[in-house]
Amino acid sequence: MYVVTPPQRSGFGSDCDSRVYQTWKGSNIFCLQGRFIFGPDVRSLGLTISLIVVPVTIFCIFVGSKLMEDFSDSWGVSIVFVAVVFTIYDLILLMLTSGRDPGIIPRNSHPPEPEVLDGNTGSGTSQTPRLPRVKEVEVNGKIFKVKYCDTCMLYRPPRCSHCSICNNCVERFDHHCPWVGQCIAQRNYRFFFMFVFSTTLLCIYVFAFCCVYIRKIKESEDITILKAMLKTPASIALILYTFISTFFVGGLTCFHLYLISTNQTTYENFRYSYDRLSNPHNKGVVDNFKEIFFSPIPPSKNNFRAMVPRENPMPPRSVVGGFMSPNMGKANDDIEMGRKGVWAMAEHGDGKNGNNNERFHVNDNELNELSPDMRTIVDGDEQIDRPSNHPRNANWEMSPEVMALSARRA
Repeated sequence: MYVVTPPQRSGFGSDCDSRVYQTWKGSNIFCLQGRFIFGPDVRSLGLTISLIVVPVTIFCIFVGSKLMEDFSDSWGVSIVFVAVVFTIYDLILLMLTSGRDPGIIPRNSHPPEPEVLDGNTGSGTSQTPRLPRVKEVEVNGKIFKVKYCDTCMLYRPPRCSHCSICNNCVERFDHHCPWVGQCIAQRNYRFFFMFVFSTTLLCIYVFAFCCVYIRKIKESEDITILKAMLKTPASIALILYTFISTFFVGGLTCFHLYLISTNQTTYENFRYSYDRLSNPHNKGVVDNFKEIFFSPIPPSKNNFRAMVPRENPMPPRSVVGGFMSPNMGKANDDIEMGRKGVWAMAEHGDGKNGNNNERFHVNDNELNELSPDMRTIVDGDEQIDRPSNHPRNANWEMSPEVMALSARRA
C-alpha cells in the first residue's frame, strides 16, 4: 500500500511561531509589531505632516509672536496656543485615519464550495464545478448583487470593494487616499472627514490672523496695505498657501458633506451615480449623519498581533492502483519493492481493461494461503477488485498477506 502524504503548505499558516502581520498577504506596512497598519504608500504621510506642521511653525514664529506683542492681554498668547492645539488635534486625526484597520475583510485560504455545475446534466460526461461571478444576497429586506473576488477568494459584502493598491477587500470602501497612505472605508471614514474638516478650519485660522497682522502693521505705521504686506513676507506666503489649500481641502469637505447627507461613498458616486430614489442606502439626512458620526465603529475583523493558527493537515491518502488526483501531485520519491511496485498503472497490468479499475490475479495455490476474510472478497474470476462505488481517496487498507503475495508474484 502506498500512502501519499500531501505537500506541506508554505506561506500563511505554515509557521505557528509567526504573527498575522508577519505573514500578511496584502500590500500593507506594519509598525510597532502590528499595532499600526498603513498602506504601501505610507511615505506620502510624511509629506502630508510637513505640509501641516511647517506652515503652522512659520505662523507661530513670524506672525503669532508679533501678535503677542501687539495684544497686551492674554489674547496674544491664546492665538499661538490655539494654533498649536489645533495642529496637534489635526495630526491625531491624521494618524487615526492612516494607522488603523480601515475595515479589511480577512481573505479565505480556500475558495468556497461551488454552487453551479458547468456541463450537460443529461449526458454522461463529467461536470465541472464553477463558482458564479455574481450572486444575489438579501440584507435588511433589500436585494444586493455581490461579486466574487478571485484574490481574497470570497464574495464581497455589499458596499465592499477590492483596493488594488493595498490588495485587500475593504468594507464600505470609499477611496484610497494617497495623502494619508491608507484606504478610506468603514472604520476610518469618520476620522478622515474630521481630519479634512479640521484642516480646512486650520487654514482659515492662519489666513485670518495673517490678515489681522498686516492690518496691525498698516495702522501702527500709517502706511498703505501694499507697504505693510512688504514688511511681512512670511504673512504673504502664508496667505497664498492657505488660500490655495482652502480650495482643495474645503472643496473636499463640501463634497464629503454631500456624500454623507445622501449616504454614498466616493466609489459609488463615480461608479453608480445614485439618484434620490435609486439609492438603497439613503436613510434621510439626519439618519445618514447619525450613521457616520454617532454609530459605534465596528471592531476590526483582524487581530494582526495574534499568532498564526496552524492549519489541520489533510489526512494521508492511500492509493491502490495508478490513479492519483491532480491536486495531490506526484511524489518524486515513490516507494518501490526493488523489482516491481505493489501497485501499477492500469495499462501495465494483466487482464485489465481501459478503465481505472485496479486489479491483480491470484492463482489457486496463492488463494489457499489467504485468510478466510480475504478469500471472501475474491470472486470466481480470481480477481480482487475495488468496489466500483468506492471513492478514490478512501483509505483502502491491504492486509500483510496481500502485500507478501504481491511481492512473491513479482
